Amino acid sequence: MRLMLATLIALATTPALAEEVGRVGVDWTGNDIVIEAIADPKVEGVTCHIAYFDRSLLDRLKQGNWFEDPSNASIACRQTGPIRIGDIARGPKGEKVFSESRSLVFKSLRVTRIFDEKNQTLIYLSHANELTEGSAKMSISTVPLYGSQ
Repeated sequence: MRLMLATLIALATTPALAEEVGRVGVDWTGNDIVIEAIADPKVEGVTCHIAYFDRSLLDRLKQGNWFEDPSNASIACRQTGPIRIGDIARGPKGEKVFSESRSLVFKSLRVTRIFDEKNQTLIYLSHANELTEGSAKMSISTVPLYGSQ
């Protein structure tokens, strides 16, 4: 019973999974821009698309940094069906929706959802989390609710 309860809690709190929907080559060395779709696991009817740079083996050899990708990312979130809001964090710090490693150890690309209740808008913030320096590279997208819930 405890194992089943722990599994259910883990599933309910697990960030969304990304699905690659596009890949565009940017140069002759094999560097790509990857586009992934992420359905918000707690807000039915909202999908975010994230674009980020994926370094090639040749670029890694040339730069000498094998284990790290740039922090840059762009995000766009839209209503893709009827919106039904589940049990989401409603405070100003929001809630992590998605996280993906961008280096061997300390850097990740994150998507955080913040609910602007006064303006009935969901805000999605894409940002890097770096242990040593932090990152000022970010992108936001908003989804107005127009009376949904």
